[in-house]
Amino acid sequence: MNKHTNIRAVIFDMDGVLVDSEKLINAAAIAMFKENGLVVQPDDFLPFVGAGEARYIGGVAEHYGFPLDVHVAKKRTYEIYLELVPSQLEVFDGVLDLLHECRKAGLLIAVASSADEIKVRANLRKIGLPVGFWDTIVTGEDALDKKPAPDAFLFAAKKLGVMPSECVVVEDAVNGVQAAKAAGMRCVAVATTFPADRLHESDVVRDRIARVSLSDLAPHFVTG
Repeated sequence: MNKHTNIRAVIFDMDGVLVDSEKLINAAAIAMFKENGLVVQPDDFLPFVGAGEARYIGGVAEHYGFPLDVHVAKKRTYEIYLELVPSQLEVFDGVLDLLHECRKAGLLIAVASSADEIKVRANLRKIGLPVGFWDTIVTGEDALDKKPAPDAFLFAAKKLGVMPSECVVVEDAVNGVQAAKAAGMRCVAVATTFPADRLHESDVVRDRIARVSLSDLAPHFVTG
């Protein structure tokens, strides 16, 4: 029997799921490294997507053997990123409709991101889904171990008052999918950042969030 037969909550990753932000944080991190005298490539960051900005930046620095104060570098990367948000950050098509369907079905909705609170708040405010809209929000400061560890998703379930088996996660990153499965949760992946074959550990893969249905999230909801 499928243990995910009574889904009560949907936990959304943020970057690459709700908002088209991966290209912005990538550009900000590349600019930060350039300011520090190192030229890096966009694909250098892929192994660290979804693991939080400290690892996102630190992993690339390690790859190049480049000495870097990650705390200072992350702060500067966020400064550059936040300059881009007002004019360039966009919500993905289909997000608002899916959230409406979740609410209509009586599902709890949450965000669980490895990003710091400053980035989470800025992104959600920009797309008109501020902190108060959600049943709960978990940021990078809340989880001791970042994705692919399950901490963020388990903490979100605890704050929502539901069992992990009653949750479904929507993710775009390999690290995030692994974290969801490690948490014992159903996982629907969207292939916005990684190709579908890299997300094979998820229960369902769609090419974009506009293609995710309520029945993908909670199979006991049958859409006609």
